[in-house]
Amino acid sequence: MMNVMIDGREIEVAEGTTVLEAAKSLGIVIPTLCHDDRIKPFGACRLCIVEIAGMPKPVTACTTPVTDEMIVKTQSAKLYRLRKTVVELLLSDHPNDCMTCIGTGDCTLQELAYQYGIRDNRFKGEMRDHHRIDTNPFIIRQQNKCVLCGLCVRVCEEVQGVGAIGFAERGFEAKVIPPFGNTLDCEFCGQCVEVCPTGALSGAVWAGKPRMEGVEKTETICTYCGCGCNMTLSTHGDQVIRVDSRSDNHNSGWLCAKGRFGFDFINSSERLKWPLIRKEKGGPLERASWDEALECVATKLSEIKEKNGSDSVGGLSSARCTNEENYLFQKLFRAGFGTNNIDHCARY
Repeated sequence: MMNVMIDGREIEVAEGTTVLEAAKSLGIVIPTLCHDDRIKPFGACRLCIVEIAGMPKPVTACTTPVTDEMIVKTQSAKLYRLRKTVVELLLSDHPNDCMTCIGTGDCTLQELAYQYGIRDNRFKGEMRDHHRIDTNPFIIRQQNKCVLCGLCVRVCEEVQGVGAIGFAERGFEAKVIPPFGNTLDCEFCGQCVEVCPTGALSGAVWAGKPRMEGVEKTETICTYCGCGCNMTLSTHGDQVIRVDSRSDNHNSGWLCAKGRFGFDFINSSERLKWPLIRKEKGGPLERASWDEALECVATKLSEIKEKNGSDSVGGLSSARCTNEENYLFQKLFRAGFGTNNIDHCARY
């Protein structure tokens, strides 16, 4: 264990703990754009700089491990000036379209600009201009808003193990793109959208929908499979407009493409709201009660089995059911009907 003093407060932390983690344990907030507790430290944004006694210049808190008897200062006039300058430099190459940006209200860069009172930028000059239009229906990339924090690249590599995007070019021309600058074509899990601290990456399905005003948050569980991923539904009126997940859940805030973007079925006009039975051959489907529907299914299946044998019956289960429900379903067919004709719809 290491004894560390941060802003005059002592704390004992394990060896290997970073200064940022130690400060967070004390409830001390150090600004950062490129850090996420679920991903390895990167030190790209330089906003988390701190002063450490005995060191000639400020260092990044996210990549600096603590040492015994270390003395750290996270707030000073010098640090404030340096951090403000970093934010100003980022904003000097960033579109000033917060009024129409989908990330407004949920943008770390916007919040930092507010905290440091930046209205007019003293760094004038050429701005990058990437006219990139992706054709996929899931993720919108507005590359002019990218601050090169690397969160999207790292989550794609470290969490998903896909590596669908990466850094290209150098200096002023540096950017995050798919291989050879092609259009984005990946698993579309949306993990990159989840970690993006600006409006550079967003979900196409919630573009143009309400951002903050009148939006309610509801915690629930994903209905697509039996993994039970926790998710947060953003609703406006009777419409689900966005899906996210908190990082303190068992799925650590990660979702698959279905869980994050496949919520349009909720308000689908084709969604069944009650059982339907075709009471006469060739007749129309008519609304029925659950008791009536279950009785009809049991009777028909029993007649088919008795007339044609067990293997004349098959079952197709849904991945949206729980594991327990699917277990009972296959048990019904294997033990009840005596057939192994069981399949499911869990294809990706």
